[in-house]
Amino acid sequence: MCIEDSRFGYYIHIPFCAHRCDYCDFATWSDRDHLIDDYVAACKQQLSSEPELPPASSVFFGGGTPSLIDAAALASILFEIPRRSDCETTVECNPDRVDAEKFADYAAAGVNRVSIGVQSTVAHVLNFLGRTHERANVHRAVAWARDAGIENVNLDVMYGTPGESMDDWIVCLNDVIALQPTHVSAYALTIEPGTPLGARVHDQTSPGPDDDDQARKYEIAEAMLSAAGYGSYEISNWSQPGRECRHNQLYWSMGEYLAVGCAAHGHRNGERFWNVRTPERFIAAVASGATPIGGSERLTSEQRAEEAFVLGLRMRDGAAVVNPSEQTRQCIAALSEAGFIWHRDGRIGLAARGRLLANDITSRLVLAGVSTR
Repeated sequence: MCIEDSRFGYYIHIPFCAHRCDYCDFATWSDRDHLIDDYVAACKQQLSSEPELPPASSVFFGGGTPSLIDAAALASILFEIPRRSDCETTVECNPDRVDAEKFADYAAAGVNRVSIGVQSTVAHVLNFLGRTHERANVHRAVAWARDAGIENVNLDVMYGTPGESMDDWIVCLNDVIALQPTHVSAYALTIEPGTPLGARVHDQTSPGPDDDDQARKYEIAEAMLSAAGYGSYEISNWSQPGRECRHNQLYWSMGEYLAVGCAAHGHRNGERFWNVRTPERFIAAVASGATPIGGSERLTSEQRAEEAFVLGLRMRDGAAVVNPSEQTRQCIAALSEAGFIWHRDGRIGLAARGRLLANDITSRLVLAGVSTR
């Protein structure tokens, strides 16, 4: 059954990788390729068993490495999803795991956006992160995507890797800008427990990122991307005009989306839910006719208001402030005077300086009782 809705997203998690990067703590596996066929079938079965499938305003294949599996297999999952004519359909790609034929197959299936994991274009930085691709692979991947008619291309980069000089970061940004993607995502390297990099930092056999270094690199990214015509519409995301990622905007505006596949998270009818973590458990659950949902939670109205504020604060348009108390007004005034936030027309948002201290500023505002209700 298909019902009408204005905005609805689908996130499909593909948990397979050829190689696990040293910093990665996502639900991915590099030794489960023998499960791919059964996993694809389980994703399709999950979709076909859903009682309601609203038309998709956006579909996002994430991972893992979605480009690791055959394009026909990925397309077979996509064909189970009813899509609006203007649906944004994104596939995350590893530069090592794509070619011209795969992009052509994506385009034929209705994929109109790809997100390519670059992280860096500097060899020693890639080596530190455990990445296997080379700079030339990125250039080829972008060219193949465009040749296939997929013009909407995001490039993911990462800054603050130990050993990455300021010149290295500028080289990377110049390389990215020269490729003229429609969208750029730039994230600070974070150290996660349980990863090879996390173990090295814990054992002090490898340095960790430096906060001041990452702050300077963020400022450089903002300056260079802005000068190249990319507008910052979320702390870590820049785009050409009109090329903001609609799927991510759905997340940030607390919209609804269905979770497909292991470890995928969804949000529907005011409830958050997440699927069982491993591909084996997901396949077994779907095959037995059981739900693949591993857990769920329903936020209170107060929690929803707080989350809407926290997410909105990170966005270009900021968050509304409703019925501020005296304590709230004083906090807003102090942060605004210090240049950390902007405040106008009943809304507040992070100024460029404030983005560097986003977590701290958000905490101060929440503690001061800021509400969007």
